[in-house]
Amino acid sequence: MTLTHAKNIALQQRAYQVMPLGVNSNFRFWGDGITPYMERALGAYLWDVDGNRYIDYRLAFGPIILGHAYDEVDQKVIEEIRRGALSAMTSELEVALMELIVSMCPAVEMARLACSGTEATMHAVRVARAYTGRDVLLKFEGNYHGFQDYTLWSTYAPAEAYGNRLSPIPVPSSSGIPRNLRDLIFTLPFNDFEALERTLRSFGEQIAAIITEPCQGNCGAIEPQAGFLEFIRQQCDKYGIVFILDEVKTGFRIANGGAQEHYKIMPDMATYAKALGNGYPIAAFGGKKEIMSVIGQGVAQGGTFNNNKPGVAAAYATLTLLREKPILKTIAQRGRRLMEGLKEIFEENGIQAFFSGHPAMFSFALGVDKVTCQRDWSLSDKEYYLRLVEAAIERGVMPDHDPREPWFLSYSHSDADIDETLNIYADVVKMVKRH
Repeated sequence: MTLTHAKNIALQQRAYQVMPLGVNSNFRFWGDGITPYMERALGAYLWDVDGNRYIDYRLAFGPIILGHAYDEVDQKVIEEIRRGALSAMTSELEVALMELIVSMCPAVEMARLACSGTEATMHAVRVARAYTGRDVLLKFEGNYHGFQDYTLWSTYAPAEAYGNRLSPIPVPSSSGIPRNLRDLIFTLPFNDFEALERTLRSFGEQIAAIITEPCQGNCGAIEPQAGFLEFIRQQCDKYGIVFILDEVKTGFRIANGGAQEHYKIMPDMATYAKALGNGYPIAAFGGKKEIMSVIGQGVAQGGTFNNNKPGVAAAYATLTLLREKPILKTIAQRGRRLMEGLKEIFEENGIQAFFSGHPAMFSFALGVDKVTCQRDWSLSDKEYYLRLVEAAIERGVMPDHDPREPWFLSYSHSDADIDETLNIYADVVKMVKRH
């Protein structure tokens, strides 16, 4: 297969004139002359402006759970927007959607809508601070909780910048984050029981919330070690801390009830976006009624587009389909085939690869035998991973360029897509040597 890129390159040059990096999110930028620009998407496939077709394992960074342009979702959106796309009133459809969320998510008794994962975590943090009367947050290195200033710490920096794991240094992940917010954040290595217990012993009564992804969706899909989420739950109970589980990536993807169902864990609050709307702009946060009830009692939360009809309609249709059909079971079966096939290819070629995550969103780190936190992951062979990905993309298989980002699967990925992907990767691994 020979792909052409002339139109992509020309469009990037045009985009440079009106957008920083020629894109509307830094993570859509792969580099000069190699950044793809989309023409259309359908099912499990993307076509770029040069007409090249790719099996899509990026899925818009995770939201596409059913498939691109999924008819049953789009038809519900069309039906609803013809009645008006937005109003300053609440609709019955919103109430029905919230009833679905509450019924599917074990820890959620009440919820509110937002437009993005960043907004959902921002609102959850404010509610937790209001509920506890405390200001300080605790998060884990490598976890991403959106682009709000309060949580964008120790997310993307080189692991050596974090200092000794006995006394980690919070590192802002961008210029423009106020320095004084450093006094409101603790950062710790993920899966480190001792570090968490030690920190809480000294500062537990100052901390409003511990926020964590159940598995690290922006750092190799690193999973929690046995008992780690339960340990967070116990420590939060001990010190009166709100436990926020960030399910923006795992929610409605690894189980109908998300990580709460999969890991059998009950946080105080949870955040959602991504798969909730199969690509439409919608998010939610919720939790215990006692905590959520502070909203409106001196706690502000709102947003003009929170009840945008396209997002609400898409979420209602998506969750209804998840409840009615074996969608996530089917995705898991195919994802498992893909994971096992890739493992076999690496083993046959003498390549050390550590797989983590779930069949619907997984990652692999090359050249290491175990990954429990970002510090471990940083030791993997990221350069070789990237060269393999680049070669696969040139053959029509598109994972993300960034090795921190998981491979995502949708209901529209077929067994034939899995076979094609494995055949291409078998060729790529033989062609692209590690050294």
